[in-house]
Amino acid sequence: MEDNLAIGVDIGGSHISCAAVDIKSFKIHRETHTERAVNNKAPADEIIKVWTEALAESIKKAPGQIKGIGFGMPGPFDYVKGISYIKGVAKYEHLYGVNVAEAIAHRLGHGKDFPVRFMNDVSSFAVGEALLGKAANYRRSMSITLGTGFGSAFILDRIPVVDGPEVPKLGCVYHLPYKDNIADDYFSTRWFTGNYKKLTGIEVSGVKELVSKAGTDPVVQDLFTEFGNNLASFLAPWLLRFRAEILVVGGNISFSWDLFGDIFKNRLKKEGCECKVELSELKEDAALIGSAFLLDEKFWKDIQHALPLM
Repeated sequence: MEDNLAIGVDIGGSHISCAAVDIKSFKIHRETHTERAVNNKAPADEIIKVWTEALAESIKKAPGQIKGIGFGMPGPFDYVKGISYIKGVAKYEHLYGVNVAEAIAHRLGHGKDFPVRFMNDVSSFAVGEALLGKAANYRRSMSITLGTGFGSAFILDRIPVVDGPEVPKLGCVYHLPYKDNIADDYFSTRWFTGNYKKLTGIEVSGVKELVSKAGTDPVVQDLFTEFGNNLASFLAPWLLRFRAEILVVGGNISFSWDLFGDIFKNRLKKEGCECKVELSELKEDAALIGSAFLLDEKFWKDIQHALPLM
């Protein structure tokens, strides 16, 4: 077992979550799970410090030697060299130009030979679902995360597909034109909060608050009906083009599945898409497993062509 342990890391907008994972059995060692709040507007050194403290705690509790660390990291990011290029968004901007791989290894007291590897955060989630989750018995899957943003990844035989005629540029769909803007503006939290305010004049904190109003406010159900129909009509052509066998749905908005899931699935069928649809049960665990799997040498070799295009 000692040769199979790696640290999987999920970087969220305001937190880091990490744990030791057996990359052969995909077991997460729960006693090593560590989570820390992160001020995403802090200077780079402070962010790296918090991340390193969380990693050090997981490594200390691990039941054996660690092969390395795999990060599920939001972009823009150089996933090959480990350098952040996040800019123009209100999180982690001070990491711009920082070689995160070297900074982490140095703070942990390791040399440059210690593997610190990176993959897009949604790709990590999708790989985790393909390894152990709802997509584990399928060759072709698409995974989406619905939350602050609209994440997506296409997977063939456990490998993210980021180019070629079957998928859009970058291997994701958030940037594609939809109606009068891009998909990310329609399939994220801000669409719900913005449209609810437009229709009622009332500001809400997020989708969770809307769900609490669903039983008494017909506007809420109307919004979820529109969301489910729109999401299905947008995704169906890409699911068909990729020949996806299953779509896995995660992210915070997925917790309101009861309000739009059936609508979404029925609309997919009307669009001629018979793809199986499942809610993620692994949730964040999928990202931890997928990122830790970066330390599997065959997988690492197989995704080299994809990393620069993420």
